[in-house]
Amino acid sequence: MKITTQLKLTVAGLAIFTIGTASWAYLGTRQGELDASVVNKSGIVRGASQRLVKLETNGQPDDALIQRIDQLINALINGDESLQLPKATNANYLARIQEVESDWQQLKATVVQYRQNPNLKAKLIEDSEAYFELTNDAVFAAETIAFNRFKSIELLELAIVFLDLIVFAFVFWTIQRVSDVLQQSVTTVTDSSSEIAATVEVQERLVADQTASVTVTTSTIEELGAASLQAAQQAYSSATGAKAALNLTETGSQAVQDTVQGIEDLNNQVSAIADQIMQLSEQTEQISTISSLVADVADQTNMLALNAAVEAARAGEQGKGFAVVAGEIRKLADQSRDSAGKINILVDAIQSSINSTVMVTDEGNKTAKAGIEVARSTADVFSRIATAINEVYSNSQQIAQSAKQQAVGVQQAVSAMNAINLGAKETVTAVSQVQTSTEELKTIAQELQVAV
Repeated sequence: MKITTQLKLTVAGLAIFTIGTASWAYLGTRQGELDASVVNKSGIVRGASQRLVKLETNGQPDDALIQRIDQLINALINGDESLQLPKATNANYLARIQEVESDWQQLKATVVQYRQNPNLKAKLIEDSEAYFELTNDAVFAAETIAFNRFKSIELLELAIVFLDLIVFAFVFWTIQRVSDVLQQSVTTVTDSSSEIAATVEVQERLVADQTASVTVTTSTIEELGAASLQAAQQAYSSATGAKAALNLTETGSQAVQDTVQGIEDLNNQVSAIADQIMQLSEQTEQISTISSLVADVADQTNMLALNAAVEAARAGEQGKGFAVVAGEIRKLADQSRDSAGKINILVDAIQSSINSTVMVTDEGNKTAKAGIEVARSTADVFSRIATAINEVYSNSQQIAQSAKQQAVGVQQAVSAMNAINLGAKETVTAVSQVQTSTEELKTIAQELQVAV
């Protein structure tokens, strides 16, 4: 067990022992007071009963004294705090005081009888003498209880003195052990203080070197943080440019898509025109056919008109009107033939134009298809460019984010290094204080070694 624990237990034991003995002394004193009160009150009952008889025989009855005796006897049996009387617990005294209480009832009855018949004076005195003996026995019993308790207290006090001697001997032995151990500890502390002082001096130099290294490292990390921050700004600028190029590429791609759609619409319109021209060519051929039919009809009509004119000439005067009609018909036939010829010329011209238009439309259709292919190729190129620029934008953002995180990390590292630097400086101060405290401890240990 540790000596400090032994000392603590010894002090605790002394405290408990002191409190116990003080409490016992208080209780013993208190019980002695109560025993003395019991003896006193028992004696009062004995004396009061005799006084009561004397007053009665002298013609001076005192009911208040009777009530006082009743109260005292009841308090001696059952206890009464106001009278400082405990409840009777001792069997011998309890038997005596109960007899006193019984005979007191008989004595009170005799007093009542005496007041009515003064001739009972002899009986009253006889009962009074008997009651005196009983109260005297009760007083002796109370005195015996008090005496026995006093003897017990004397024996207990002797035991306490013996225990005090044992405790003091144990305390002296413990103090002697503490002194021996303290002497050894002081010698060890003196030697250790010298070693600690030397070690602290070396540690102080190492901490000073560490502080200088931390300062240099902090400056380097701060420069790295500035470079990281600059790289982050450049990466953000690159990402912004890539974003703008991506927007332009998307705009160009949309324009190419619109061009492709326009060319496709134009191709569709050209195809529709080609279809309409083919229909027009067919209708022109139909017109040419109709014109040929009209020319044939005109020739036949002309022949008929000519025949009609010949027949009219043969008819003479009767055929002159018909000849005139035949001439008009012939003129109409000539005009129809001429119109059919003009129509054929126009149809030939229209057909030639239609053929030229068909050729031009075919070339335009081919050109439109080639333009669509070129526009689609351009759209694919724009799409690939947009994808590449998007990747550049994403990479620039990642680079910027990484550079920013690196800058934050470097800033945290700078803060940590500053904290380390501050801690190192505080360590230097603490080591210096430890060195001072060690020197003081060494001095105190030497003084204590001399004192012990």
